[in-house]
Amino acid sequence: MADDLQSVEAALETLLDGVSPLPGETVPCDRAAGRVLAASIAARLDVPPFDNSAMDGYALRAEDAGRVLPVSQRIAAGQASAPLESGSCARIFTGGAIPSGADCVVMQERVEIRDDGVWIPGDIPSGDNVRRRGRDVRAGSELLPTGTRLEAAALGQLAGQGVTEVEVRRRPRIALLSTGDEVISPGEPLASGQIYNSNRPMLKRLLERFGADVVHVASVPDDFATTCSMLAEAAEIADVVVTTGGVSVGEEDHVKRALKQLGQLDLWRLAMRPGKPLALGRLSGAHGEARFIGLPGNPVSGYVGAWLFLRPLIGELLDCPALKQLPRIHARSEFATRTQARRHYMRVALTFDAEGPRATAFADQNSAVLSSCIAANALAVVPAYSELREGDTVECLWLVEA
Repeated sequence: MADDLQSVEAALETLLDGVSPLPGETVPCDRAAGRVLAASIAARLDVPPFDNSAMDGYALRAEDAGRVLPVSQRIAAGQASAPLESGSCARIFTGGAIPSGADCVVMQERVEIRDDGVWIPGDIPSGDNVRRRGRDVRAGSELLPTGTRLEAAALGQLAGQGVTEVEVRRRPRIALLSTGDEVISPGEPLASGQIYNSNRPMLKRLLERFGADVVHVASVPDDFATTCSMLAEAAEIADVVVTTGGVSVGEEDHVKRALKQLGQLDLWRLAMRPGKPLALGRLSGAHGEARFIGLPGNPVSGYVGAWLFLRPLIGELLDCPALKQLPRIHARSEFATRTQARRHYMRVALTFDAEGPRATAFADQNSAVLSSCIAANALAVVPAYSELREGDTVECLWLVEA
């Protein structure tokens, strides 16, 4: 590979080598949103727990359809039902328990109310409008597997089983360090040559969306000794240390040298655009080895690097399959481009129509143009030394949290 640049695949393999899932902890279900199950959960109950009506209508035996039937009982949701009298029907409401002996429900819009009962049409099949016991979930079956991220539907399933607490993975603890004397926090007055720190809030939000807990943020001055001490401090409290900037070859880029002194540099400089000067390594900490990812200082490089490396790392730490890989979609390219020695991850907007997905690229793909990431919902992957023409098929990585 040109200039000994490493591939993204090699970098991911290096980054994830030896990573083990974090331990579990028990939390109440009302505080478990977004967390990842550390152990599978078996169903305690059948869902639904009894045969019930899917409609407001009348419960009957299908063989009695096609004539007038007297109404022998009224069954509302939450009420017990009695066995159905022979040759009769029961007034029933949505969710009401199907009485023993009945095998179907006719919706109320199809019947005629008469003085001597209810006329039932003759084409009502057995099982019509009946939600059978256990149709959704059977007691004893696996309700949710290990690695499930607890979003709305999964939380609803737990509640439907009466579950009040679950075992979830501890959130990965992340230390986020910004390097460079020129980078200052919003709200401070800008001096000549300084810029506001856009990387910190951007990466903090992404990390939280991926399921991590950002436990430490700090600004690192351009000083080697201070860089070493702040990296060492971060490794004492975090599972992953993330830096922005300071991993290139300039005289004021101290992070890579500090990493070599404190731990080990596993890999540096990737055959990707944006994000070539990205460093991976390890630091010794109080709780074992902390993983290190040194992202470039350009905001787009940091944004792309977070999706390609931080998301799968957090997925491994949480043992969450949905986080370990981004969904891949093949789309029609609405743009043309040509690459040189590095694979290009272009910010694109995926749209979908009758002819399938289409990928439209942001006009300015420079790594300092953060606005290219705002409307982007995918990264188009253009291989090195290739030419992509408008109308060609291009593989895209869909930017979803899980």
